Amino acid sequence: MGHGASARQQPAGGGRGGRHLPGAGRGAGAARARSAHRPGPGPAADRGGGLILAIVFTLAAAPEVTKVEPPGWWPGHSLTPVRLLVRGHNLAGARVSGAPGLQTSNVRVNEGGTSLFADVTIAPTAAAGKRTLRVMTPGGTAEAPFDLLAPLPRDGRFQGFSAEDVIYEIMPDRFADGDPGNDDPPRSKGLFDRAKKRYYHGGDLKGIIGRLPYLKDLGVTALWLTPVYDNNDRPNEKERPEGEPITDYHGYGAVDFYAVDEHLGDLATLRELVEAAHRAGIKVIQDQVANHTGPYHPWVDDPPTPTWFHGSAERHPDETWQTWTIADPHAPPELRASTLDGWFVNILPDLNQDDPEVARYLVQNALWWVGMTGLDGIRQDTLPYVPRRFWRDWSAALHREYPRLRIVGEMWDGDPALVSFFQGGARRFDGIDSGIDTLFDFPLFYPVRRAFAEGKPLKEVATMLGHDHLYRDARDLLTFAGNHDTPRFMSEPGASVDGLRLAFTFLLTARGLPMIYAGDEIGMPGGGDPDNRRDFPGGWPGDPRDAFTEAGRTPAEQSVFDCVRTIARLRAELPALRRGSHVSLAVSDQAYAYARVGAGDPVVIVINNGPGPLDLEVPAGPAGLADGSMLEDRLHAAAPVRVNAGRLRVTLPPRTAAIYTATASKAILDSRRRAKNARTSSAPSMPMTALAALSRSVRCSRSTSAAGNPSRTW
Repeated sequence: MGHGASARQQPAGGGRGGRHLPGAGRGAGAARARSAHRPGPGPAADRGGGLILAIVFTLAAAPEVTKVEPPGWWPGHSLTPVRLLVRGHNLAGARVSGAPGLQTSNVRVNEGGTSLFADVTIAPTAAAGKRTLRVMTPGGTAEAPFDLLAPLPRDGRFQGFSAEDVIYEIMPDRFADGDPGNDDPPRSKGLFDRAKKRYYHGGDLKGIIGRLPYLKDLGVTALWLTPVYDNNDRPNEKERPEGEPITDYHGYGAVDFYAVDEHLGDLATLRELVEAAHRAGIKVIQDQVANHTGPYHPWVDDPPTPTWFHGSAERHPDETWQTWTIADPHAPPELRASTLDGWFVNILPDLNQDDPEVARYLVQNALWWVGMTGLDGIRQDTLPYVPRRFWRDWSAALHREYPRLRIVGEMWDGDPALVSFFQGGARRFDGIDSGIDTLFDFPLFYPVRRAFAEGKPLKEVATMLGHDHLYRDARDLLTFAGNHDTPRFMSEPGASVDGLRLAFTFLLTARGLPMIYAGDEIGMPGGGDPDNRRDFPGGWPGDPRDAFTEAGRTPAEQSVFDCVRTIARLRAELPALRRGSHVSLAVSDQAYAYARVGAGDPVVIVINNGPGPLDLEVPAGPAGLADGSMLEDRLHAAAPVRVNAGRLRVTLPPRTAAIYTATASKAILDSRRRAKNARTSSAPSMPMTALAALSRSVRCSRSTSAAGNPSRTW
């Protein structure tokens, strides 16, 4: 999740998230004005006339609709009827009439008359278009707009994601500014300041669209965007980590679950991004938050039901972070309840998914975002803090409508026995299968950081992989070297460019679905939140350099970029790196050899994480390699090797990796042919010779300074 809470106050009229629609009868504003000016003491008041007038005006107040959620739905959808949450004023005693193709039923209004629930059944043959529902009370009639939506074509949308992909995480505000006009929008003036780490910096959805060619070139096939929900329009006074208010640029403090924040764009721009990404062969994963709202969501002051939240802003349980209690059948019930019901950092209002209206709202909201934009997957924030029975129903609804859609949950813990409990696909001791497709591999993240950044034993990585049997399928886990909540790899004690390249070599060749946090592919530094969310160099007009281009990168940045791109392309070329089983061949404190087998030709990977040369014998049998087989290093860091007596003899320089394939593939032969032609060509106008392109792959090996010594500095 994004560190911090929200501080946005929704205007009384409903703001951007809804429409301010006064009733058709006696003006609601006039009625409130009259009732606010009751007669003072005098003969009429003595006779009780003032009280009678107040009652008459209260009963006669016209209804007012400020927001309808969801604002539209689809005929023929698997979820029917759709349940509307209508927000407004003076809704007590309301009836709701239908419209062409719509039937309403089961109308309920909360005690304050500010929230109305109604089921709407849509005729399967109803034509798409705008409709108007009528909300009728003794005081008058108000209109509630509702759209019948045309479903997006399924082809090329709702695709899911898998180990076939390479995911790239983007925090939109910190990636690229494609529309300077929304940097400091009138609605939320004063929240933009690039000099302040916790303010908006101007990155947006248009900026991501403009950088899709860069991502495609890098080898990215899926994007994870941190939340684009509408967040607060004013500084967050509830959090002052540096003694002053902050903003919710990160997107995790929602005040409107049906709107895009104006700093990032709008719903049309989000759909444009998804469509442009799909044309580029890149999928899109949306970050959703079902656990909590921002502290200034309008619900906090006026919840739609009495049990909408666990407690109130004044009185609520604190979060105890005891996620182990969810997986422990013997955990104390009170401690488990505090984990599920507590308010994050004592600020973020905890939604009560045991309230049927809350659960229905969240299910419909998830379906709406997917259906409106063509998204391919969902990343669900703070997974273990929500009841598993809710995840069961939520994921079932999504998979029923979008069978290929994939869901990844955030379960932040280093214990694989605990993390694996939350992966769906099997019923646990509570009788529940959550249906959550996969998880982030936090248990592997920690030894990867320790080994490649701090120089701790590499065998810790192999040991952690030995726990894969705990998962339904470890090949689905998302592996990573960092994300928006962790300090950057390059800011770890002892971190080096060599170590970062080795970490990426491992992540892009080992089992799992590799994820890159934006900026890590060039080795960006950054400590804890918010320093780990620095702007991507070159994403803004006027930046002193543009790291989206080779000319704008330092040699160290370019070496990391080349390594990531080279291996991402190898991953796309070699099926074993995506779908093969992971087989450990040899492991020591600072060396690890493993193979990917069972999907096309086997691939053998050897990593030397030590400061000295490596001379290692590797058994070839488990990789399915017969005696006499020749293997060639696709990174060109090591000499070719032959299988002899069932073994490979591998020699590697310090802090270097090799990726061996048993045969020279067509890609290798074509690459060699182009390189040979380049060497004999005299055409000086070629921007990059094929020989230069081939030599790029060497940069995944140890970097050296001009003097030939290993480069250890950033």
